[in-house]
Parts: sequence; C-alpha cells; structure tokens
Amino acid sequence: MRDCFVRVLCDFAKNDPGIILITGDLGYSVLDEFRTSYPKQFINAGVAEQNMMLVACGMALEGYKVFVYSIANFPTLRCLEMIRNDVAYHNANVKIVSIGAGFSYGALGISHHATEDLAIMRSIPDVKCYSPSSLYEVEECVHSMCNTIGPCYLRLDRDKCQYEEREESFVPGRPRLIRSGEDVALFATGGILSEVIQAATGLQMRGISASVYSVHSFRPVEPSTFARVARSHRLVVSIEEHSTVGGLAGLMLECFAREGLYPYKFLRVGLDECFSSTVGSQKYLRGVYGMDSVSICSRVEKVFRTM
Repeated sequence: MRDCFVRVLCDFAKNDPGIILITGDLGYSVLDEFRTSYPKQFINAGVAEQNMMLVACGMALEGYKVFVYSIANFPTLRCLEMIRNDVAYHNANVKIVSIGAGFSYGALGISHHATEDLAIMRSIPDVKCYSPSSLYEVEECVHSMCNTIGPCYLRLDRDKCQYEEREESFVPGRPRLIRSGEDVALFATGGILSEVIQAATGLQMRGISASVYSVHSFRPVEPSTFARVARSHRLVVSIEEHSTVGGLAGLMLECFAREGLYPYKFLRVGLDECFSSTVGSQKYLRGVYGMDSVSICSRVEKVFRTM
C-alpha cells in the first residue's frame, strides 16, 4: 500500500510544486522515487515527529500542501496535541500518512501496534479519515486527499486485499460493496478485508449468504448506507484490526443512531478492550485475537445460528 501511495503522490507532485513530503527518518527505499525526482519538495525531519508536525503545519499555513509520513502511532499518538491544537484547529492543509496499521509491525510489540488511531483521529473535528483496503482504494483515497483542503488522515496497512472485482466504484464516505449476499452483512476496513472475503466464502459453504463491504472512509461518511444495509440483513458485523471501541464498530453504531435504527443483532470483531501484548507476525496476531478468516467465519456462524 505504501508503494502505491508514493507512486500516486509522485504523479500529483509532478504538476504541483506546492506538494511537500516530510518523513520522520524512515522509508528511504520506499521514498527514493519521490526524493530523487522532487528533492526540493522532500524533507527528512529526523526522529522528531512532534517537530515534524509543527513544521508541516507552518508550511501549510504558508500555502503548501504537506504530507507527513511515519510508522503507525508516531505521526498520530505521539503528535496528538500538535494535530489537535495546531493542524486541525487552524484547518491547516496537512495530510497525515500512517503506515503499519493494526498488527502490520506485529513483531515490534505494542509500541508499533496501531489499534487506537482511527478512534482518536476521527474524534478530532474536521480531520478527514481514510482507511483503504486495496490498492485501488489507496489510489482513490490519495486523489481525494489531494483534492481536499484541510487536514486528512490516511491509514495504510502492510496487508492488502487482492480482490479485484468491483461491484461498486469508490465514493468518499460511502462503504463500497465488494460481494452481495442476503443473510449477513460484513463491514471491514483496511487490509483485513482479505480475511473477511475468505470468511464470506466459508459462510457460503455453510449455507449462510454474506454481503461484504469495504469501509474506506470514516469522515466523510454516509450513515444512510449502513442503515439501509442493516435493514436488509439479519445480522450486521464490523471487522477491524483495531480496538472495537471508537473505531469501525463505534462509527457504525453512531450511524445507526443518527438514522434512528439499532439492528437486532450486531457483532463486533476486533481487539476487545485490551492491549495487544503478544508479539508475532500480522497473520499470527490475527489468529491470536480472533480476526483471521477461520475465527470470523466461526463467530459469525455461531451468532447467526442462535437468531
């Protein structure tokens, strides 16, 4: 996903000298194309993420469109005060790019497990939040960010969904239908969508028809889409490589409330109000915390059979 982001940003920077990319001393091989092609539009701020965010805000207030790039929690949790008080409050044109969503850097431990970022970033007023699941959605999210004035947050996963069929095209704020079904609606965000599609196939083999949706935007968002789908399915499920508090599950329940709806059955799949203290690969940690395709399929079937 990060390679796709850099490629698309290079395309925009070619025609817009006002685009600046600032990194927190990482991503050299990934960012080489941008750095060598547009050296005057590239800054390495060093291992000083809070200062990096302030530099980005200052440049944005002078008319630049600034992208800041770092691993997981560093450009978000470490810089939260700067994002809230400087970037967001002044509606500065800063685009925060976080790589390593969820358990992408699973072997490095909790400091690199990004499992609260969406909940925190979407709580800050006026920050547009994007969490793509595929390379197609990465491209569309970057296009949307480049054409949006004001602060944005882009959450990039190490994993990506390989599913190429597109029942619906990308529309900012609207969950994208990936697969149609009748019994269960599975909403996923980020690269874990690949596990969800496999789970939907497993459910189909058990006689349960599942719709699959990719939630690539957290702000803007269309509450009516969630409500419409909930009304037409017996069970609604949120799946996220993130805390079940404040992330996708929270977003969906808020949307249901706005639409005057609360689904009879709603299942949350994610990190259940705990720290991810185990270390290991992303795939391994998904299994440990019940987010792999087998676990998702089993949990959904169990709830569905009791309805």
